[in-house]
Amino acid sequence: MKPLIYSSLLVVLLSVSCKSDKHTNPDAESGATTWVDSLIYPEEKHFKSLKQITFGGDNAEAYWSFDDKQLVFQSNNTAWDVKCDQMFLMNADEIFKDNIPPMVSTGKGRTTCAYFLPDNKHIIYASTHLGGEECPETPLRKNGKYIWPIYDTYDIFVADLEGNITAQLTNEKGYDAEPTVSPKGDKIVFTSDRSGDLELYTMNIDGSDVKQITFELGYDGGAFFSPDGTKLIFRSSRPKTEEEIKEYKDLLAEGLVQPTEMELYICNADGSDLRQLTNLGNANWSPFFHPSGEKVLFSSNFESERGFPFNLYMIDIDGKNLKRITHSETFDAFPVFSNDGKKLIFSSNRNNGGGRDTNLFIAEWQD
Repeated sequence: MKPLIYSSLLVVLLSVSCKSDKHTNPDAESGATTWVDSLIYPEEKHFKSLKQITFGGDNAEAYWSFDDKQLVFQSNNTAWDVKCDQMFLMNADEIFKDNIPPMVSTGKGRTTCAYFLPDNKHIIYASTHLGGEECPETPLRKNGKYIWPIYDTYDIFVADLEGNITAQLTNEKGYDAEPTVSPKGDKIVFTSDRSGDLELYTMNIDGSDVKQITFELGYDGGAFFSPDGTKLIFRSSRPKTEEEIKEYKDLLAEGLVQPTEMELYICNADGSDLRQLTNLGNANWSPFFHPSGEKVLFSSNFESERGFPFNLYMIDIDGKNLKRITHSETFDAFPVFSNDGKKLIFSSNRNNGGGRDTNLFIAEWQD
């Protein structure tokens, strides 16, 4: 359940006066297809150039096809005739200023976390549409604290690029979502509460051979494979004290989690050799492996006193050499490298005129 954190953050930002973004550019505002260096903050040395892809709504979790020619992403842009997150398809060189990308989900219920399958002709994603055609209610706060809903109607589906569902991979009662695919093309990792807790599971591409691979109390989610498919990186909220454990279990019984305290964990693809990677405090999440497999890019607000901004950071897989990558005043998250390692797509509030929109940006990456 990844996308809701940026929506809540933007609500908070409505009451905060941020200085204007001095990096806006007429080309970016007009939707020109050129790479726009002025979208880059001076400290962002890993971005050779940067291009804005979307221009309205909340757009996030964009993932590359295995051949890097297309991406699938989720959006709630009302101008695209959706009421909550649905899945959209784009070519890698497209932008969407006045045009609308094709929808590849059903348009019913709420969706999250699409990912390409190795044939580049199908995607997987989680959807609540079997539980109802309307968007499910989205509570964001309980007892004054920020929460995520864990919809028990989420299941994981396969669809072709015309939006036709070709298979249903999960049918257990409860939350099955957040699927991603190994670069080796053999396995899917996903989050499920079928054990009574939110744990990671793996399965074959066809949905067979489901195995639970994490077992500790807490929300394990947002997992991604390393480039060679041998490791997993994921985020987790691991309650420790009696009070934290009770609060976690009480919320989970209501289909809710509180994701404000999360750290990154790394393990082998079968769940072995599990260890905590970060110990930074606040929310550390949306991790993705660097193309080398030796580093991880992630989003965090650990340097923030009031919960924002969120920025991108990079850390070695041994927990050393933490480095800040972006220098946003509001929100940068969901970093995903192309398979060839040359580009990085991520979501950001930059260049939105001080409004609430979260848009997609593609950077030309340089180490």
